[in-house]
Amino acid sequence: MLDIVSVTEVPSAEDYCFVFSGRDAVGDLRSRPGEPWLRGVLQAEFGIGEAGVCIGRWCGKPAYAMNIEHDRLDPSLHIINNLFAFLGRVSDEVFAAQGRAIQILNWRRDHRFCGRCGGSMQLADAGRGLHCGPCDWVNYPRLSPCAIFLISRGEEMLLAAANGRRTQFYSTLAGFIEPGEDAEAAVAREAQEEVGVEVSNIRYFKSQAWPFPGQLMLGFYADYAGGEIAIDSDELEHADWFTVDNLPPVPPMASISGQLIAHFIETHR
Repeated sequence: MLDIVSVTEVPSAEDYCFVFSGRDAVGDLRSRPGEPWLRGVLQAEFGIGEAGVCIGRWCGKPAYAMNIEHDRLDPSLHIINNLFAFLGRVSDEVFAAQGRAIQILNWRRDHRFCGRCGGSMQLADAGRGLHCGPCDWVNYPRLSPCAIFLISRGEEMLLAAANGRRTQFYSTLAGFIEPGEDAEAAVAREAQEEVGVEVSNIRYFKSQAWPFPGQLMLGFYADYAGGEIAIDSDELEHADWFTVDNLPPVPPMASISGQLIAHFIETHR
């Protein structure tokens, strides 16, 4: 399990390293999917000298994230996986650690220079932030809060198929929370915007970190309160009411959408 804490030790061969090539996680074919590298093995195999970006502690040892060029990989020894490929294949703990690692790498890449004055950013606050010397601004990693929710009408649930998905399945609705808006208001607004219905009795379910690219999913249930389905065709291909006995293909349990659906099914059997 990853503990998000400060690390003061000097990097060593016993550190864990979560390695990426671009957007893809790099693994050793001799190890289990998604498992991190030992720094010593990584250095012996690739000659990497950089420390990487500290992300906390994995199984009690310092853990780092780092990038490696794609042309240095050997297909007979190494495997690359988009994080989506890990869903349902690795433990929640491994998925969360890989997700934090790629988000921290993306943050470092996207904030090399100050957004206020253009100055160079340097690590600050024990590696948790980036500081601009010229204007004294500190930047921290950003999360995008997103409300994801299941609308129910008695024994039925409203599920929708997104536009442009190559693999078609029906999921719960979701949308980003706007500045100045609370999560419950976002649920009501998104229900109206995406499928044209009103909701009531909005209640919290659970949350999930979602690294695509850097969201915090806040899960809710909501009761149908009125209106006919009228989809936003820019976002959705189709939406309809479904019962437990006539479910379409739905997301896996590794996602909070799948968990919302599974919990509804469990309570309505």
